[in-house]
Amino acid sequence: SSPPLGGAVLSLRVKMAAQAVNRELELKYSRALNLSEVESKRDPESEPYRSKYAARQLLKEMKAAVGLRTQAGEGEDERLQEGEWLQKAAVLELQLGLNHTETEELSAGEEHLARCVQILDTFKLSPQVVSILIQAQNQLGILWAGLEEMEKAQTYLEDAESLYNQYTKEIGTPPFDTHEHFLAEEERLTEQQRHKRFEKVYTYTLYYLAQVYKHLDMIEKAAWYCHTTLQRQLQFASYNPVEWAINAATLSQYYITKQSYMEGRLCLSASSVIFNQVKGSCSESPAEDSEEERDRCDQLQQKKAEIARCWIKYCLNLLQDSRKLLEDDVGELDWDRQEELKIQLKKEEEEKEQGRKSAVLFGSSETFDLIQSVEEKVSCTYPVDFTKAREVFLVGQNYVQEAKEFFQLDDHVTDHVEVVQDHSALFKTLAFFEEDQERRCKMHKRRIDMLEAVYKELNPQYYLLVCRQLQFEIGDTFYEMMELKVSIANRQDELDSHNIKKINHLAQSAITYYNLFLESLKNSEKKFPELLEADVLRPALVCKFRIGWLYSKMITSDPKTQLGNLQQSVDCYRFVVDYCKRQPEAAKVMEPELELCAEMATLLPARMEKLQAKLVAFV
Repeated sequence: SSPPLGGAVLSLRVKMAAQAVNRELELKYSRALNLSEVESKRDPESEPYRSKYAARQLLKEMKAAVGLRTQAGEGEDERLQEGEWLQKAAVLELQLGLNHTETEELSAGEEHLARCVQILDTFKLSPQVVSILIQAQNQLGILWAGLEEMEKAQTYLEDAESLYNQYTKEIGTPPFDTHEHFLAEEERLTEQQRHKRFEKVYTYTLYYLAQVYKHLDMIEKAAWYCHTTLQRQLQFASYNPVEWAINAATLSQYYITKQSYMEGRLCLSASSVIFNQVKGSCSESPAEDSEEERDRCDQLQQKKAEIARCWIKYCLNLLQDSRKLLEDDVGELDWDRQEELKIQLKKEEEEKEQGRKSAVLFGSSETFDLIQSVEEKVSCTYPVDFTKAREVFLVGQNYVQEAKEFFQLDDHVTDHVEVVQDHSALFKTLAFFEEDQERRCKMHKRRIDMLEAVYKELNPQYYLLVCRQLQFEIGDTFYEMMELKVSIANRQDELDSHNIKKINHLAQSAITYYNLFLESLKNSEKKFPELLEADVLRPALVCKFRIGWLYSKMITSDPKTQLGNLQQSVDCYRFVVDYCKRQPEAAKVMEPELELCAEMATLLPARMEKLQAKLVAFV
């Protein structure tokens, strides 16, 4: 029999009322989103959250209306059973949670987000709600990470990750996007659009997990999640080229510390390729540009220089790690080790090329080809001879020039000095591979020229720590040159006056810079500290030790000058020995040199006595 007419009319009225409520909710939701995401960018500084507060008011009104529907239950066919109104309520809790966190009301934000999770937990694997739930867990992860509650953040984000994995394994269909709950049927997304948006939500989960693992010192895990995030962003064409490039360059530094140079080079090459996708080049006459455009260009140039610095570190570390593998006990190149390493690297390279980076590829085939062309410009295997080392050095030196274009001394003192120090370190490591000692000297001279040029421009009052670093490094470089000149002189039958003058000049220059370092440690009353700070303990004692050695190596035919030099030597050696007796921790850090200091402090006085006796006899 047919249902009573009155019942059909009532059912129709209920449906029409629900549709009217839905239409009103759709309009309000659209307005709230526009206020939050568009209008808020134009809010005045005096009222930075004006649009956010207006959006919140609309969301609250919607929440009240949805609350009435969830409680009504006016025989509303299956819709109530399906939880459609509950899903809408959860979306509003998510949006209110976001709104409160964006206006720095974290406690209220956390409450709304937690309520969203609570509402959806019972039907979390439903295609209608899984994306909302993962977004709420993501936001709770960010919120707790911002409050430095890393374990709580980790829990929420790992829950989001496992929910994504469970859903894709058990259900698999592209789920509803959050905003679809307030869209008319005809405005709903296609399956492809849903898939892309869902994957983007999960990419954020991985990105936030990478940050949390980094804060928890789970560095290897953080690197894996960062790399996966970068891969997915390229895969789904959802990234900001500048941000992506900087993240890839930063990740390369992790691989470098692990001696994974193939992966490090891949990240840097990808970084350079993606950075070049940035739209809108900077004009050659910036004075004519608007302030906004000048700021944009300045930021781009800075990011480009930062990527260049990551390339410098790659080249420098590759050379330094190769040196460690090849040097003998006294820091010289071990020929037997060099031959062994050549054979070993050839074998390893063949194996690596067979299974080439399959686990860490980036992007489409087109992007991959561009990346590979950048990779081919520099090796990722340890250079074992001067020719190979020079190739890596030249790549590093090109990036030094690129970095210095932005990090100029006038505006970026500390950064400029660090780039120059890296340039010096590139020369230092290249010199290790050079067999000709005269050419090695010339490389160290290049280092001195670049370091002194910067040092002379700095005021120690403002840049004390930087000045100390440079004083020590310049002193060290003169010291290395002097050792080389002595070694060259030892191969000759007799020393001529030119070589003697050169050796003494280098020794005196090293002493001057070491003494400048030591002077910088004195207090306002010009007294040397009784107790050295941990960060300067070894450098200060090494300065004393080396000054002692340098004075003992200075060449003079005048016995009085020779005696004075030996006395300076003894004083320096005794200073180190006495300090290490008073401070046992100093003895530990000076272990390699302490024994020699003690030995020389004992032997030199006997030599001085003989010299004194000769001097008296001569008089």
